[in-house]
Amino acid sequence: MTTAPTSHTRENPARVDESVGTVEFATPAAVDRTVRRAALAQVEWAARPLEERVALVRQAADHVEKHLDEIAGLVARETGKVLGDSRGESAFAVAVLRHYANRAPELLREQGHDDERGRLVVRHRPFGVVGAITPWNAPIILAVLKVAPALVSGNTIVVKPSPLAPFGIQRFLELAAEVLPAGVVDVVQGDVETVTALVEHPGISRVAFTGGDTAGRAIASLAGRSLTPSVLELGGNDAAILLDDVALTDADAERLVMAAFATSGQVCMAIKRLYVHSSRLDEVVAQMRAAAERVLLVGDPLAPDATVGPVVNRASRERLEALVQSCREAGNQVIEIGGVAEGTDLDRGHFVRPVLVLGADDSDVVVAQEQFGPVLPIQAFDEVDEVVVRANAGDLGLGASVWSADEERAFAVAARLEAGFTFVNTHNRTGMSLLAPFGGVKRSGWGREYGDEGLMEYVQPCVIHAPGAFREGGAGSGAAAYPGT
Repeated sequence: MTTAPTSHTRENPARVDESVGTVEFATPAAVDRTVRRAALAQVEWAARPLEERVALVRQAADHVEKHLDEIAGLVARETGKVLGDSRGESAFAVAVLRHYANRAPELLREQGHDDERGRLVVRHRPFGVVGAITPWNAPIILAVLKVAPALVSGNTIVVKPSPLAPFGIQRFLELAAEVLPAGVVDVVQGDVETVTALVEHPGISRVAFTGGDTAGRAIASLAGRSLTPSVLELGGNDAAILLDDVALTDADAERLVMAAFATSGQVCMAIKRLYVHSSRLDEVVAQMRAAAERVLLVGDPLAPDATVGPVVNRASRERLEALVQSCREAGNQVIEIGGVAEGTDLDRGHFVRPVLVLGADDSDVVVAQEQFGPVLPIQAFDEVDEVVVRANAGDLGLGASVWSADEERAFAVAARLEAGFTFVNTHNRTGMSLLAPFGGVKRSGWGREYGDEGLMEYVQPCVIHAPGAFREGGAGSGAAAYPGT
């Protein structure tokens, strides 16, 4: 019988002989205690006036903000994400806390009417205790996109981070908890056993998950057994389409490169497939190679000049190395791009050099499946109708982008793509907005984060209604007419 692990020591993926730290895994009994504590806290938290809740969330944001350098250092060392990006992610998470604290009074106010039609009140009721399972590639923001809307709307939340990135988000939420009432936000560390105990717990009223397709299917199945509603943001195989009229400046080319290779390509909404009109293919490849020399520098995440760190672990590195080798063996052109920071020992960590792949077919693994690493296939197309069909191939539909000098043309093509979020003349994080709901179609998940929709995922509209026909002075006859007749 296999014994479940009781702890996990996280290596630094840039220096695998260095340990970032060890976390103890929560047993099912520990998960039970945490969820019960959260359930008790939720009753009081939901009973607080909304203005008190949002004020406390703002105070928590202020408190966490004082410690961003500490949090960013932990994220860089545990994930391999370069320090500047790690700090940017942490700062953006603080902005998310403030954003939902600002939006909650408007979105959660009572709605309805009181007139000749009757008296109708729509209230927004929290679910209760939210169980959040979060990934390693953006551990702070992808947790806070669940924490912030859950808390302002009166839920409490228990977060289960990835064992590959347990420390940064633990510290972030510990700091927030120093301001918030006890039990309102908590963390349980662990692996599959901990996830199962959390999702199946009868005290969990909503599940929120970001991660891969395989884990998403398992979590949806667990939640479905008890009819626990869920929000799932799964993977993507994002297509970027450069039309024949695209005006690609040096800045555009740099943005295009970073949209594919930031965080070593380990981003759900990174460009995974690049389609370029055949008349522009050679030109675009040359521009991307030149841009990569300017903006891609592989190195230790703590080095001030590095822009690309290692991939997250040995398994990812070996998988990506095998993928690149298979492209070479298939006769594809594999072009290494970017540089290596001075003093970087690539053999000491899980480093993978960024590459462009030319000549792959649509059916090849490097195109048909999400690479989740610094490997980008570039393919030519001739007609818009053709490229739309190719971009829509597959069962994922998270993000996409269209690049054109004609914005109206770009929007028209974008409207034909099967994606939950389509960028125009940018892609990945440079195109995100706190105001825009983000999530996938097809098998890239359900539910939304960001935007007002991201907050409304954490409340249930509950109605109180006195029809006008049956109020004093009404013309009720004992049987209401069927609505709409």
